[in-house]
Amino acid sequence: MPDSRPQPPPPPSSSPGPADPSSLLLCGARLTDGRTVDVRLGGGRIEAVGTAGSLGAGGTRACGARVDLSGYLLLPAPAEPHAHADTALSADTGGPVSYEPQDVQRRATEAALLQLGHGATALRAHVRVGDVQGLGALAAVLQARRALRGLAELTTVAMPRVLTGVAGADGLAMLRDAVKMGASVVGGRPDLDPDPAGYVEAVLEMASEHGCPVDLHTDAGDPARLARLAAMAGGLRPGVSLSPCGDLGRLPSEVASRTADQLAAAGVAVVCLPQGGCGGVDRRGAAPVRLLRTAGVRVAAGSGALRDVSNPVGRGDPLEAAFLLASRYGLSPEEAYDAVSSSARAVLGLPEVRVEAGFPAELLAVRGDRLAGVLSLGYSRIVVHQGRVVARTSAVREYCSSAASVELGLPRQGRGRCRRPAGCRGG
Repeated sequence: MPDSRPQPPPPPSSSPGPADPSSLLLCGARLTDGRTVDVRLGGGRIEAVGTAGSLGAGGTRACGARVDLSGYLLLPAPAEPHAHADTALSADTGGPVSYEPQDVQRRATEAALLQLGHGATALRAHVRVGDVQGLGALAAVLQARRALRGLAELTTVAMPRVLTGVAGADGLAMLRDAVKMGASVVGGRPDLDPDPAGYVEAVLEMASEHGCPVDLHTDAGDPARLARLAAMAGGLRPGVSLSPCGDLGRLPSEVASRTADQLAAAGVAVVCLPQGGCGGVDRRGAAPVRLLRTAGVRVAAGSGALRDVSNPVGRGDPLEAAFLLASRYGLSPEEAYDAVSSSARAVLGLPEVRVEAGFPAELLAVRGDRLAGVLSLGYSRIVVHQGRVVARTSAVREYCSSAASVELGLPRQGRGRCRRPAGCRGG
């Protein structure tokens, strides 16, 4: 049977030539299959993957720059499918959240950079439109998007509060204007509208008119409502996703299974929030990820609130989301990481990433040699976006000298020499 998976374009020619200053060689990286390799990047893509030492000087092509990834595990970069840029980092303001454009832009930019440092090179930000903020918050987040170009890809979801009845006319106009401004996804919270089914229908019509994806917030506690949504959404391209769907796991098992089958048949994806919810939705638990995956639903994982009033300690770290899926919700480390990387990218409509020639150079290197260990203690990270290093995080642990560490030859995390208090040693 032919392979139906998306195939990468043919790798660029590897004929000898002068050094390309825009190219980058990642040296000595470990892959999840246990191989240690060199990876050459150029033109925003992976040009070649070879055994360690095979792509350096004297190989087929000289490289403009090198990064030593000895001791690092190299992975496809995560993506963030569920962020709230307009309210991020607002928990400590000590008063009402400011929606002044400069405040929103600053918070959105800082939040995106924090998440980029964790490894997320692509982010989808949900932004409320209408009510007090009008279109001002969206304009500020779009300005942050422009400022972040080259560092991370930030897309926006326009989220009006009401779309039905007399009050809904303003919401529909606001949603249409938001798309014209640059919001690339339409969505919202149908559960808050007096007519949730009407809200969903209005969003789907708008998405069909403009060719936009749909991203809706719901607790998913009403199976009849979800069945209607699946019936309306079936076949819509470029796609529909729901989040966080925490109440779906509290339905009777046969009802939840039937609902999952309906979502799978309609091609509706679910984005769970294992680190906690966000404003207006339940944060007591994540969606039943194993049930959904068994039914064939594409399940991605997002961060939700990043230090706003809904979750003042939200960290926006995709590796933490994967850790929770593996430790609390029964996924294997590989399945958990897929939820924050390959599946998250698919929900965002982004091309697949593999550490193979021809694929996009969207990569995350984390100190460690196995995926399970990386999800547990992945502190030091190097982030690659469009073929260049855009963020680094270095963690050094230090211990006071002890006979045990010397005699047993315990591993050290720190590399090279560093200044430390007398009597202490790096680790």
